[in-house]
Amino acid sequence: MTLRLDTEVLTLHTRHPFIIARGGQSEYRTVMVRITDRDGLEGWGEAAATRFYGETLDTVQAALATYAPHLGDDPMQLEVIERALESALHGNAAARAAISMALHDLVGKRLGVPVWQLWGLDRAAAPQSTFTIGIDTPAMLRQKVAEASEYPILKIKLGSANDLELLQTIRTATPKELRVDANCGWTPSHAVRMLPVLEEFGVTVLEQPVAPADLDGLAHIRRHARIPLIADESCVTAADIPALVGRVDGINIKLAKCGSLREALRMIAVARTHGMMVMVGCMIESSLGITGAASVTPLVDIVDLDGAALLRDDPFIGATIAGGQLALPDAPGLGVTRR
Repeated sequence: MTLRLDTEVLTLHTRHPFIIARGGQSEYRTVMVRITDRDGLEGWGEAAATRFYGETLDTVQAALATYAPHLGDDPMQLEVIERALESALHGNAAARAAISMALHDLVGKRLGVPVWQLWGLDRAAAPQSTFTIGIDTPAMLRQKVAEASEYPILKIKLGSANDLELLQTIRTATPKELRVDANCGWTPSHAVRMLPVLEEFGVTVLEQPVAPADLDGLAHIRRHARIPLIADESCVTAADIPALVGRVDGINIKLAKCGSLREALRMIAVARTHGMMVMVGCMIESSLGITGAASVTPLVDIVDLDGAALLRDDPFIGATIAGGQLALPDAPGLGVTRR
């Protein structure tokens, strides 16, 4: 019996409109994937489509329908299935990532072990997660900082015309460690001018300040930076990493852009081979997608898995970042349950 794939659209809402340099919104729609084996056991995954990477809710659903006949009948054949999906339809990383999560969830359940244990990892090694403060008015920024009181590390979204005001507002509201993500919103020269400002405000990490293709711009910034520079949009899969060596200090892995848990592991291995830092991030998604990404966090340096913590209506219970500390479930598979 071929593995059966079913989908369900999830409508998620953030507590506040989530605004970055490219815009923002408060309602997000993702796709839950269920893969059922011949014994009726289910594996779950989540696809968080992002227009920036060419995916929408409709393209995800169409891609999943295309992939469904290529799953075969044995979920243990993870590598074979992954290659079959890539051959059937290239791209569509969020859709493939959801299938990858569901398959790993199913395999873990069949074997009776959590996914992180399947890989021989120590869940206690997972770093603390940041909590993101999106672009907003000074009054709302202060409110958001107050609401994030339990989180020891804040990630600040910059890339607007009011970056200095935003930094001043947040720094006067909290003495916590700050990390910055400009989401491609700066030019290389502007980023270099901002470096002393970031240092003045105690910022410890700078993520993707310039356009994805501007690798020379990243290198220019890194020559002037005294804090780690992390590539996000410039690094989609493991194949992108060699060109970034010497240009950045590390990479940010997201399942919705790399396409699978196995590709995430490959990215970690390649980055470590080149002596680079590794970060794991997320989209706005439920605890289902967050838990999938969290499975690899014992292997990384920086964690930014607050996508579900930003929601007011998370439909699942899984990995958490309460108090900033990432906690992985100990149940078999991903260990996610429905509320």
